[in-house]
Parts: sequence; structure tokens; C-alpha cells
Amino acid sequence: MDARQQRRHVQTVEDVTARKVTEFGLRKAEEALFEEKERAQVTLNSIGDAVLCTDLLGNVTYLNQVAETMTGWSSEGALGRPFAEVFRIIDGKTRQTAVNPAQRALDEDRTVGLAADSVLIRRNGSESAIEDSAAPIHDRNGNVSGAVIVFHDVSQSRAMASKMAHLATHDILTGLPNRAQLTERLAQAIGLAQRHGKQVALLFLDLDDFKRINDSLGHPVGDRLLQSVAGRLLTSVRSTDMVCRQGGDEFVILLDEIEHPRGADLVAETLIAAFAVPHVIDGQELDVTLSIGISVFPGDGNYVEALIKNADTAMFHAKAGGRNTYRFFNTDMNIEMTHRLAVQGRLHRALKEHEFLLYYQPQVNLASGAMTGAEALIRWQDPELGLVYPAQFVAIAEEYGLIVTIGRWALREACRQVRAWQVAGLPVVPVTVNVSAMEFRHEGFIEGVAQILRETGLEPGLLELELTETVLMHDAESSATVLNALKAIGVRLAIDDFGTGYSSLSYLKRFPIDTLKIDQSFVRDIVNSTDGATIVSAVIGLGKNLKQRVIAEGVETPEQLAFLRDQACEEGQGFHFSHAVPAAAFAQLLESGQRW
Repeated sequence: MDARQQRRHVQTVEDVTARKVTEFGLRKAEEALFEEKERAQVTLNSIGDAVLCTDLLGNVTYLNQVAETMTGWSSEGALGRPFAEVFRIIDGKTRQTAVNPAQRALDEDRTVGLAADSVLIRRNGSESAIEDSAAPIHDRNGNVSGAVIVFHDVSQSRAMASKMAHLATHDILTGLPNRAQLTERLAQAIGLAQRHGKQVALLFLDLDDFKRINDSLGHPVGDRLLQSVAGRLLTSVRSTDMVCRQGGDEFVILLDEIEHPRGADLVAETLIAAFAVPHVIDGQELDVTLSIGISVFPGDGNYVEALIKNADTAMFHAKAGGRNTYRFFNTDMNIEMTHRLAVQGRLHRALKEHEFLLYYQPQVNLASGAMTGAEALIRWQDPELGLVYPAQFVAIAEEYGLIVTIGRWALREACRQVRAWQVAGLPVVPVTVNVSAMEFRHEGFIEGVAQILRETGLEPGLLELELTETVLMHDAESSATVLNALKAIGVRLAIDDFGTGYSSLSYLKRFPIDTLKIDQSFVRDIVNSTDGATIVSAVIGLGKNLKQRVIAEGVETPEQLAFLRDQACEEGQGFHFSHAVPAAAFAQLLESGQRW
């Protein structure tokens, strides 16, 4: 072979182990980094909070899915944009742009919280209340390279907190401030009045006869009536005055920084005039009036509790003074209230210890002088006060809700006593028992009368129930229903104090009344007053035309008796014949066949 044609080979060998190891390591690192990134991405998208990141210049570098939803920006649309453009927040109270939390985290190199009441404005303009914090992001050298903000929607929790705060200071039914807020506001008003040399007035209002409406028409109607009352109170005072619901059917009005108590006087008169117009509830007109008590700082107290207590005391006096009126507090009221509270406590004991008695006053036929009936009159034998008459405790019993229990006792005792006389063989006469307004309107009154008659065994015709004209006419339609039900049981019915109220003939004809009782104030004046004589004559004639018994109350002199006989009045009752006497003494009158 020719030497020139000889071939030679050179083989180069390179050790790539290190490079392969490096490449393998890089691949492993990339896979690990991918897995870590994927894990972080899944984690950030699965949490309930929104996460948003920025670079050192404050441009958006990352949003998780919650952040996309809450801001209204997609990741593609938000990346690279200024943080303030994507994450727009304002102060919920001032509506001013809030401080950028991401920028603060970058500038201060620390974790910062969002300002209170922060509100996020979404890309579409809708809003969400948000909370949470922003923190700086550091590189491997510890230098700040960006910021991350984590936030979540607190709209519902903030709304619930606001609602709970409102409920803590406001009445649920009417939406008016409650006693807690009144106490706080009144304390502030007192402080301001002291500094400015002004006065503060507190009006304590109670709805007259609300319980009857609530019981007869139902609680839903009562609730709507209270709401109507609240609205009318608000429209009757200044916008700066505070109307508060104290509870039940009681309201309080705060008049701060007034110059003179006359300001409270005018407000009270305005309120009473406003309530002269009926409230229309479910198409039905309901009349309610106000009893108002007024206390004034500083004269009636220089702290919250004293002013409220004294206004409440004055309100009780307004109610006792006839209702639908107002009273200013004075110190004598506290003395009387202390007495009333003492009597109230004794009344509770009197019921437990059986301290009540019934006395009986004869009713007499004026022509024959024979006894035709009797009126049962309650007395209270108090161990300390002695014999107490109704005028000294009945009004207090009504105020404190005891009159129904006392009235039930009196009715039962009268029926028991008449039946006992009957069993003993005495010639009994029908006995009249007075019924208060609260008893008459009380749920279960009709059945209670029937039950007492069954339990005592008394014939219904020997019982007469006596009601005042005012009670019957307060709600004439309802009264007619109750009276007819009582008449169906078989009891007799009488109108007491006739002529002092406002009965109409149409209702008198509808009511199944057996007896008209002429008020003693008219009988007292028949000899010396032409008007008194005319009224008595008219009532006697009216009773005859309606075929009702007519009894003149308060017959005390022979002259009065002579006039009544001349007018052909059938019956009379009064001291001229007999005072009210205990049961034993009355039994002797029955047994003797006493005539006058």
C-alpha cells in the first residue's frame, strides 16, 4: 500500500460526568421548583383570602383567584399595572382615598394593617368592606423586593356588628332609641346644660288604656298601634329632640338645652293635641290619649336616674288626675308616691291575710219604705291604718294591677254571703257589686262571673253588676257585646253615676240595662239648684220611658226624699236610710223586715 494512502484516526475522550450530574441536578431543581410553585399556586388559590403581590415599583405581579374575584381584575389584565389602579380602597366613613398599605409596607419594611373601615372599590364600581394586612417581600439578600397584601371581605360581619350595635341601643319594634341610649344622651345633655347655663326637660309618656286595646284586639294590633304612636311622636317634636321607647306603652322625650320650662309645657300641649286624632290600624280607628309627667334639670334632679324617676312620678299624677293631661314634678309628689308604694305593699298583704270586708247599704222603695236591694261596698281592715275606705286605696290598686284580683274577691264574697243568708232562711234581696273598668275589660271576666255563680250556688237574678257610664261608653260596641253576654247568664245590670258621662240614647236603648243610678252630686243639689232638680227629673223620666229601675244615690235629707217622691222616683239609697253596715248588722235588717 502506498504510504500516502495510509489512514490514521485520532480519538478524543471527554469526561462529561460532572456536566451530566449538573444537568440532572438542574432538571431536578427545575422540577422541584415547578412543584413548589404549583403547590404554592394551588395553595394560594384554595385559601379564602385574596392575595395580591407587587414589585419594588408598586406594580402588580400576582393575584390569586380570590383577589381576581374581589378586585374584578384578571391576572392577565392586572399584571404590570400600578397597585393603586387594581386595588382601590377608600375610607368607608369619609369616602376619601385610603392610604396605600402596600406602599407603606415597602417604605417602612414592616407588616402593616389596613385602616379601619376600609372599603374596596371593584373594577365595576361595586364595594366590599375588607380587612387584613400588607407585608414586605425580601430577596435572598434581605432587601425589599416587593409587597404582598392579604385581605378578605367582611361586609356581612361588619353589617352584623352594626346591626347588633343598633339593637343594643334601639327598640326592636319601633326603631326608637331605647333606655340605654336615653341614659347616655341624657347624661351628655346634663353636662352641656351645666356648661351653657341651660335647662333640660324630660317628658315621661304613658298611653292611656293601651292594655284594654292590646287585650281586646290582640298583640299584633297593639304592636302596630305602638309603631303608629312612635311615628306620631317623632313628627310632633323637633328633629333635635330625642324620642325613646322606655318599654311597654311608655315613651320618653328628651328636650335638651331649653331656656325655660315653658318649652316643655308647649311640647306637652302639642302632643296631647296631636293624639286627639285617632290612629287608623287595619282600617279601624283607635283612640289613645297620653298621660305625661315632666321633670326639669336642674330643679328636679341633677343626675339621670333622678330625672327619669321624677318624670315617672309626675306621669302617675297626670294619670290619677284624669288622664289625657300633663303634670310637672314637684317634691310633694315624692311624699305621695312613697305613701302610694307603702299602700301598694299593704294591699298585697291584705289579699294574703284576708283583710278585706264587705259592707252592705240598703236600697229602699221610696213609696213603701221596704228594702228592695243592697249595694256591697268594700272596706279594708288594716292592722295599722284601721278601717280604710275605697277612696283611699282603689285608685292605687288600679295603678298597680291589683284591682282585678280585689274585684274578683268582692264578687265572690258577695255571692257567697247572699247565698249563706238565703240558706239561713233570711228574706234576701238582690245585691249590687261594683265592677271597675279593668275588671270589665279583663279577659275571662264573663266566664269568671259564671264560675263564681256556679261555685257559690247563687241564683243569677240575685246579683247585679254595676258599671259607670264612662266605662261603658269608652268602647260602646265592645261594651254592648259584654253586657249581652252577662245578661245571657241571668245577672242584672246597672249604670252607676248616670248623668256624669256622655251616653247617647241610642246606646242606652241597645244596652240591656236594668237600673239607672242617679249620681249623688245631682241629688245633693235638687233642693238648692234648679239645674240639679231639672237633671234628676229628666233622668227619672228617661228611666221610666226605657222601663228601667231608677235609684237616686246620696239621699241624705227629708227634703231630698220629698222631692224624689214628688217626681215618682222608685228607689233611693243614702245615709237618710242607712249607712253601709257589716254583714252581721245587715242580716239583722233582713231578719227584722226593716222599713223606712
